[in-house]
Amino acid sequence: MSEKKPAHGTTQRYVMPTTAGARRTLRLTNGTVAWLTAHGVSLAGSRILAVRGRTSGAWRTTPVNPLVVDGRRYLLAPRGHTQWVRNLRVVGSGELRLGRRAEAFTATEVPDQDKLPVMREYLRRWAWEVGQFFDDLDKDSSDEQLLAAAPGFPVFEIEPAASAAPARPVSGTAA
Repeated sequence: MSEKKPAHGTTQRYVMPTTAGARRTLRLTNGTVAWLTAHGVSLAGSRILAVRGRTSGAWRTTPVNPLVVDGRRYLLAPRGHTQWVRNLRVVGSGELRLGRRAEAFTATEVPDQDKLPVMREYLRRWAWEVGQFFDDLDKDSSDEQLLAAAPGFPVFEIEPAASAAPARPVSGTAA
């Protein structure tokens, strides 16, 4: 796994597979979860996140684990500042898909100092699946450790889109 440095010189954490075997494993795992979720089988609450590309405008999809903390819904990026994070920052909205149903939402990025409860709950619930992306952090890490790591883990609060009707069928897409 590695980190990428953006052109402006600051390091933004972006964990990506660096070996052919790790890339194959990621493609197989994400592909399997995406296929099941696209066909209506949610694994531990998984959804397909669909966000318009920031330059192309085309739908981009990836499996995610939405999380509810204190009655609010969140998306956390365990691999850091990924393409879906960059797209969501620019577009500000997307869809969560399960099978043929799509729920439109708007997203607001959460400031680093407010991420603690979301990070801790995410680690409690999904460490078995994504713990490898959190280095030495776990649900019992100190507040100081989580705060220090917070900039590397983008978090978005998501809310149903104001103009959107309840979840709609996805027409002709498998995700």
